[in-house]
Amino acid sequence: MTITRTRIPQDLDRNLALDLVRVTEAAAMAAGRWVGRGDKEGGDGAAVDAMRKLINSIPMRGVVVIGEGEKDNAPMLFNGEVVGDGTGPEVDVAVDPVDGTTLMSKGMPNALAVLAVAERGAMFDPSAVFYMEKIAVGPAYADAIDINAGVADNLRRIAEVKDTDISDVTVCVLDRPRHERLVKDIRRTGAGIRFISDGDIAGAIAAARGESGVDVLMGIGGTPEGIIAACALKCMGGAMQAKLWPQDADERAKALAAGHDLDRVLHTDDLVTGDNCFFVATGVTSGDLLRGVSYRSGGAYTQSIVMRSKSGTIRVIDSYHRLEKLNLYSAVDYDGRPLAEQE
Repeated sequence: MTITRTRIPQDLDRNLALDLVRVTEAAAMAAGRWVGRGDKEGGDGAAVDAMRKLINSIPMRGVVVIGEGEKDNAPMLFNGEVVGDGTGPEVDVAVDPVDGTTLMSKGMPNALAVLAVAERGAMFDPSAVFYMEKIAVGPAYADAIDINAGVADNLRRIAEVKDTDISDVTVCVLDRPRHERLVKDIRRTGAGIRFISDGDIAGAIAAARGESGVDVLMGIGGTPEGIIAACALKCMGGAMQAKLWPQDADERAKALAAGHDLDRVLHTDDLVTGDNCFFVATGVTSGDLLRGVSYRSGGAYTQSIVMRSKSGTIRVIDSYHRLEKLNLYSAVDYDGRPLAEQE
């Protein structure tokens, strides 16, 4: 018997991959001028400005649902901002012009320019809750984790799937005082820890990539970063579980008033619904995931990763940009350099 499969078009049917990567490339090249200069705000502002100019040329009707929020007279891509050229599909947009601004300012590894796009209404609205407890893994361990089971039980399950001892499991953890108890619990099992100082989007992706040497991301990190990372994990076949983590009584009250159940476990499909999202990132500084921006006379090299959940395709794109040509027509000033500090 022959089974006939009918293709069902979706609203977000156009492959926006190459359009979107131009946006993160522009943000990364703008931020790249600020690497190691100790100015988080300057580099972030340059990336935001470049990202805004390019994103409004993309054929989509987008609304930023994960952005920076209002800031006094600062360049931003804020929640609720309309982006795109006004044609094409209606989409949710999540942006992080520089994931790891401290990493960028100090010239440390793993700073990324990041953009995620999904069908309208697909992305979870965290309201005013800025942090969440997370556990993220790759495809092999997607069915093994349970955020309510505790550290030791989750690491035991991962070790069983890996067919190894817990001592051969590596956990990625943000190096924060709030994780003192988590670190003790992990070390008590015998598992190893890879600390990261910032940038847990890259950490979550590392957990989903078998070649990274990281098996799982655990700990409390930003809610916006969690939702963006969920888009990447959905493209990679990985999994995330999360629970909202209000920082204080006021934030807790706002979360409850917004209707959030703080005991609810949010799975990957809760954080981004459906199966048609894009995740795009370009390296600002070189790290485990991508090489950073490298400038040469008259040009710049970038490396990006582009993923689409619908097709399961993951592309790594190496690009060379001739800045003299770009500057003839682009809205972005790719030669823009911060001023040298004065004595």
